[in-house]
Amino acid sequence: MVDRMEQDRPPRVAPSLAPEHDWSAAAPLLRPALRPVGTTGVDGREPRVPAATSGPGKTVVRPGPAGLTLVYVMPGEGFDVVVNVEHLLAWGVGPDRVHAAAMANLGEWSSGAAWVDEVGGARKIVWSDWGGGMDAARILLDDVRGHLLRALAPARRILVGIPERDLLIAAGLADHDDEFATQFAQYVADRAEAADESIDGRVFELLDGELADFRAG
Repeated sequence: MVDRMEQDRPPRVAPSLAPEHDWSAAAPLLRPALRPVGTTGVDGREPRVPAATSGPGKTVVRPGPAGLTLVYVMPGEGFDVVVNVEHLLAWGVGPDRVHAAAMANLGEWSSGAAWVDEVGGARKIVWSDWGGGMDAARILLDDVRGHLLRALAPARRILVGIPERDLLIAAGLADHDDEFATQFAQYVADRAEAADESIDGRVFELLDGELADFRAG
């Protein structure tokens, strides 16, 4: 009976080959995540492996759009493991390789993740809320921003909300529709306030294909 139980157990992964220690195991799991303005850590724009004196427990961060902060995570059971300097030291890779792997994984997932849209008269909303932790981060992808511009055309302005990690929402704003802009802003603010993992309660807009603060008027 004991032998049978041993056979039924899934094989154990050696600690040295776990994602926390092995780059080849970690690379397919990495993904970028947005964090609120002011999130600090070790600058992730350096190509080299940071020195141990950088502080092993410090999060690896990178400037994100519109003042937000970009971090890197690996999904765990019920939580995300945030990449820090200790991970880079164990993997022997620089932050640039982490960024490249995370963005590639996000792009691969996003290419197969459908959008939901809603049309009401001249108003149209498009959103992503799959709930796996990568919805808001989709705004980092060039092809996603391009999709929003096309999907919401011919709107004069494209409003964007990323109130929490599991929601990216965008709306086309027509001329002289200030009421809709106010309603959209209130919805985004409410979602951010109620979220377990809030990112930002502001409304952004796409200007020249990039995320920027929305200015009414």
